[in-house]
Amino acid sequence: MRFNFSTHSAAPTSTAIPTTTQANGGDQTTQPLKKAIEADPDSLDSVISNPQSYPITIVPNRPTSYYGLSQNGKPFPRQPSCRSRNFRPGSMRRVRRRAVFKNGDCNVVQKHLQRRRVRFLQDMYTTMVDWQWRWTLLAFALSFILSWLFFALIWWLIIYTHGDLEEPHLPENQEESGWAPCVSAIDGFTSCFLFSIETQHTIGYGVRTTSPECPEAIFMMCFQSIYGVMSSAFMAGIVFAKMTRAKQRAQTLLFSKHAVICQRDGTLSLMFRVGDMRKSHIIGAGVRAQLIRTKSTKEGEVMTQYFTELEIGTDDSGSDLFFIWPMVIEHKIDENSPLYNLNATDMLQDKFEIVVILEGTVESTGQSTQARSSYINTEILWGHRFDPVVLYNKDLQAYEIDYGRFNETTQVDTPLCSARELNEIYKIQEGFRTPASPSTQSRCSCSSGYQTPGRQSRLRWQLSVPL
Repeated sequence: MRFNFSTHSAAPTSTAIPTTTQANGGDQTTQPLKKAIEADPDSLDSVISNPQSYPITIVPNRPTSYYGLSQNGKPFPRQPSCRSRNFRPGSMRRVRRRAVFKNGDCNVVQKHLQRRRVRFLQDMYTTMVDWQWRWTLLAFALSFILSWLFFALIWWLIIYTHGDLEEPHLPENQEESGWAPCVSAIDGFTSCFLFSIETQHTIGYGVRTTSPECPEAIFMMCFQSIYGVMSSAFMAGIVFAKMTRAKQRAQTLLFSKHAVICQRDGTLSLMFRVGDMRKSHIIGAGVRAQLIRTKSTKEGEVMTQYFTELEIGTDDSGSDLFFIWPMVIEHKIDENSPLYNLNATDMLQDKFEIVVILEGTVESTGQSTQARSSYINTEILWGHRFDPVVLYNKDLQAYEIDYGRFNETTQVDTPLCSARELNEIYKIQEGFRTPASPSTQSRCSCSSGYQTPGRQSRLRWQLSVPL
């Protein structure tokens, strides 16, 4: 709360503005000034330390709703301040730009490609499959319409050079003149267009037919029939390939919104959850995880996108999954893990990205599919564990999967030190007497008493709140 007192005159626009009255003797007296309180989320220390808040200015009287009370005297909800209440000194988080989005799309843009259009046209089939649906359907329609018009023009030229469009040779006069046309029942370009459609798609209504009078007409009929079969097969294959792409099946493969770190059998483990919404399972499902991180070599070279394979698995079955329900994938943070030296604070301040890939064969179509996702450092919850989602339903006599709890986690007691420091503590407790450096003891915040419980709980809460 900040108290603002009126110390100079102002325009009389409110009852709170000081007014001047004149007494009988002509003397002017000033009424006592009223004190107004302005609600401000800033503390008194921040006001005193901010010289820009001076001088104290006049604040007119506000209605009762301004001070947190409505007209009937009940509490009024206070408006949120523009200042973030979650901000704390030293809690700035570094957010890394993603290489893979949460939906699996790669955040990659290419430029300065030489002969890009020529190379893409050489692989026309893949280019059209990769097109968006609106461009594919547009190309599908234009391929037929333009071919109909092109062959209709050729048929018109054949008939025109043969003289079938002259007045005595038109269909209504052919019986009287005894004229034998190249194609019967043709009297203009419109009838040539209709005959082109019938020939290309082998419709054959039985009215327009080719006669032996024109060899070029017979050749053109054979050529257009072959072209019609090939173009139909090509466009149908593109549409079928787009509808059965592995990317479409990946839309029903789920990854948890966050990854978690907690203890399993005394070892820190990084875990995330995968699931499948369909009843048709993924055959031969396998999961991989790679860490993208900056690395400096001994020669001084800085590799900003350095990939490191993470050893992951589920239970004791390795990375090969019997994928019949959602499963928690685990990476043990041991001596071989690149996360071995990271504690909870380093996890927030470091910059890295963990890309997870799920591959397998679709049971219904037999095609391979791949689903991708990623987790950056701010999407990893330290000291959390996934809630179970698979329960046995006695009424249905079957296992029931609750996807409403797919992303739900529970906060558990977890040391905030790194896995390396935790192993050193375990060795000391077991009697190996392995000395720990003073810096290790000061940084490690474990249940054995390296930090006060209040500070440990505050840091754990700060680390576990998702952005």
